[in-house]
Amino acid sequence: MPRGSYAKGIASRNRMIHAAMGLFLDQGYEKTSTASIAVAAGMSPSAFFSAFDTKEELLLALVKIMFDGQFSRAGELLGGSGDPVMLYAAETALQLHITELSAPLREIYVDAYTLPETSEYIYRRMAGEVGRLFREFLPEATEADHYELELAAAGVTRSFMARPCDMYFTMERKLRRYIDCVLNIYDVPKERRERAIEYVLGLDLRPQAEKLVADAVAAAASSCGAGK
Repeated sequence: MPRGSYAKGIASRNRMIHAAMGLFLDQGYEKTSTASIAVAAGMSPSAFFSAFDTKEELLLALVKIMFDGQFSRAGELLGGSGDPVMLYAAETALQLHITELSAPLREIYVDAYTLPETSEYIYRRMAGEVGRLFREFLPEATEADHYELELAAAGVTRSFMARPCDMYFTMERKLRRYIDCVLNIYDVPKERRERAIEYVLGLDLRPQAEKLVADAVAAAASSCGAGK
């Protein structure tokens, strides 16, 4: 592909990503059509398929942006302590907080953990992370073991995301149950699980979740010059 055409293609993709981010946050993933994304990006309805093969492929691009932000923000919250259990607990707790911000955000995350391409990315991305983070507890685990354990953890994560908090199932209750379940999958001892739970409950994660979403929107806007 000629250099100019390649650059133009990247620009079109970035404009689509930025447009989709706004539409997804407003009305959710399912109700947003590829045609509406293209039109919001200032292109013809059919132009979407010159940038992405499917709507899920575009969602995958957004998932990558969000996951990079989650791990970075969780690391900042730890202040350089480097505790792998705390890092995992904070990162996954951030995801749960994001899904409580709005119904469209919950739908985006639940769909990301459900659709074939996006969920496979999450499984492989997280399997690589947990292999590093939980080596202390699973010293003989293989890459295949990490992947299979992530399938279990992702199923738990998706279920807790899909169930909104209410006056009975509060965020504190959700986090206590969730963190205990997922850390137990990786053979984290009960004492370490309880310390991680108390640590996460001591964090004010809702503002962090809001900022993470705002940063993702800003990153999408910057990539296509929409904020200029």
